[in-house]
Amino acid sequence: MAFWQARDFLFCGVCGTLLDFNSHRYASCPLCGFKRKAKDIEGKETRYAVTAEDIRRELKIKPFVVLESAPNLDIVVQRSLTERACPKCNHHELEYYTKQLRSADEGQTIFYECPECGHAFNENT
Repeated sequence: MAFWQARDFLFCGVCGTLLDFNSHRYASCPLCGFKRKAKDIEGKETRYAVTAEDIRRELKIKPFVVLESAPNLDIVVQRSLTERACPKCNHHELEYYTKQLRSADEGQTIFYECPECGHAFNENT
């Protein structure tokens, strides 16, 4: 038995639509009319897991528990400096930090901020 037959027995072999069980002898596709014998499906089992997080994400519900025990400290982090001119005030140094905002096979985003005038911009690498 082919791998797709072992795992996709509830779906149409032609168009991929979920099969309807309108008869005790076969399951049929509501779109294209494909039929699969009930004996081919009998005894097979499907399993899947749905977590509370999956449900919250699907329904766009905020988490039930918000941990307030975590300290909310305002820590000032010293950013790295680069010798690059600010495009607004032409100051000779910029502070910068990086983040991976896109997929892992793409470059990171570099965020720059001028300590002199506060101008901020970013660059995708």
